[in-house]
Amino acid sequence: MAEFVRIHEVGPRDGLQNEPALIGVDRKVALIDLLGTSGLRDIEVGSFVSPKWVPQMADTDRVLARLRPVAGVRYGVLVPNLRGWDGFVAARVPGVTYEVAVFISASEGFSQSNLNCSIATSVERLTPVVHAAQAAGVGVRGYISCVTDCPFDGPVPPEAVARAAAMLRKVAPMQVSLGDTIGKGTPARVAAMLDAVMVVVPLADLAGHFHDTGGRALANVKMALDMGLRAFDSAVGGLGGCPYAPGAPGNLATEALLELVHGLGFTTGVDVDVIAKAAEMARAMR
Repeated sequence: MAEFVRIHEVGPRDGLQNEPALIGVDRKVALIDLLGTSGLRDIEVGSFVSPKWVPQMADTDRVLARLRPVAGVRYGVLVPNLRGWDGFVAARVPGVTYEVAVFISASEGFSQSNLNCSIATSVERLTPVVHAAQAAGVGVRGYISCVTDCPFDGPVPPEAVARAAAMLRKVAPMQVSLGDTIGKGTPARVAAMLDAVMVVVPLADLAGHFHDTGGRALANVKMALDMGLRAFDSAVGGLGGCPYAPGAPGNLATEALLELVHGLGFTTGVDVDVIAKAAEMARAMR
């Protein structure tokens, strides 16, 4: 029986947040609803961050209000602080399964640029959000940025990524998504990073998030698969990236990821024809 690879679709959040033109709620909801019919189990749909910094996500509350709940699908939202948590609580719809995402960096330079604080302080700030989510029965996912390279500090040592992952897991036993934020990672360096992180986080609780800016995202996925990783983030149509990381655009396209993992004999439960339609819709939003 083929092994299962779980795809975490991040296009409606991590993808669209980097688009220069504002995209209306109707178009966002149409994309998310289409993705919900594809067999995906995890779709990240927005974030409760300051609209001053990420204007594309200012309407996340209205997006949540309009979504069609789909059995077996979990909708993710990025929540950086308690103010964001309050916004999420006010906007969530009963009967819908949600997941809250929190994030830190593996590099101090990116943490200071993105969050205006140290890595340690960023963990302190997200801890109340995680505890609130746990108390409310909402799942939590952690993101670590710059797991191979930082646009400010350069190459990031694998042990720094392992320390960041351990800090997140000390707060709660969450899944940790490892982000090659500016797409400079190579298979060898990804392998070294995974070797270090797997010492502190079980492989089953890790996901790979590889940007294709340098054209190596699929090679990095292949290396991670060879090492046993079975969860990956991707953005339909290859949308977006991180607005705070110079050179970051270029999320791995979901359709390309599916072609690779299916070609290697894995199963995902995702309908490639629906994803192709969603990719066409997503590319039209640029």
